[in-house]
Amino acid sequence: MFTILGGDGKEYGPVTLEQIRSWIAAGRANLDTKTKAAGSEEWRRIGDLVEFGGSIPTPPPLTNVTPATGATIATLSAPARLSGSPQEIASRLIANAGTLDVFSCVARSFELWKSNFLPLVGVTLLLILVQMALGMIPFLGAIAGMCLGGVFHGGLYYYYLGKMRGEHREVGDVFAGFSKAFVPLLLASLLTTALTIAVMIPFFAPWGVYIFNLMLHSETGGMPAMPGPFLLLVSFVGFLVLMYFSVSWSFTFALVMDRKLGPWTALEVSRRVVTRQWFRVFCAMLLGIIVTMLGLFGLFIGIFLTIPLMIGTILYAYEDLCTPPDESPAQPIS
Repeated sequence: MFTILGGDGKEYGPVTLEQIRSWIAAGRANLDTKTKAAGSEEWRRIGDLVEFGGSIPTPPPLTNVTPATGATIATLSAPARLSGSPQEIASRLIANAGTLDVFSCVARSFELWKSNFLPLVGVTLLLILVQMALGMIPFLGAIAGMCLGGVFHGGLYYYYLGKMRGEHREVGDVFAGFSKAFVPLLLASLLTTALTIAVMIPFFAPWGVYIFNLMLHSETGGMPAMPGPFLLLVSFVGFLVLMYFSVSWSFTFALVMDRKLGPWTALEVSRRVVTRQWFRVFCAMLLGIIVTMLGLFGLFIGIFLTIPLMIGTILYAYEDLCTPPDESPAQPIS
């Protein structure tokens, strides 16, 4: 893992060797860009690193570089808005994205967590407390939770992605979903909930029939038969289907907030992109959850300190698959 020094004096990273190579190929950095390896305090030219010996593609000339600062790397700002049908957008993203490195997602999330520990833990805990407070309101709390879940997630992702890209973020930005994409995020939240229920009805309806019969038999004093193999098989298949869509739609709110997609387009793009590497995305999420659960060893409150590791892992997977290098803008640092 490496940290890059931009022409504005800010540090960007941690990033992998592959990410640095892609920036050089895109003209967002060059051989004179300063970098340091994780655990080292020595800044060196990229061209002096052994890891890049003979493997760096010839970079195109940089444009609009400020002579006074000698900027050598682009601002890692949010990628441009995507346009086209879900099929077209997903096809472009899939074509530009490489194979997802699961362990790299976890490693980068850990580096981000270490370098931004208090900000990430603080805003994440703040958002959890706000959602818990809303949930305590009778009746309205349940409605707010269903409608505003996507809005809260969008703001949290906006904050995390900004930190990952070296952009300036403040505590209030964790609620940016309300100001930047309230309606699309709300609709995406409702759409996701409705589709999940619709998908699950065929698989869990038999359980409703079984429970209804159980209630009838309890009134007559008898006992219905235990669930048969067919009912258990249908339930298992339903669980697999639910898991597939839960993972496949995991980038939906990030796509709405970050790439300005509409609710349905974001759902479909997320599903198509993730499906191409579904097992790798699932493993990244699973590893993120496992690392997060380590917080339980520090009593229950410890898990609040490790939740950012899970979120970071998912968003680094999102960065690799939904904002590949060829999709990112190359604007020099001012």
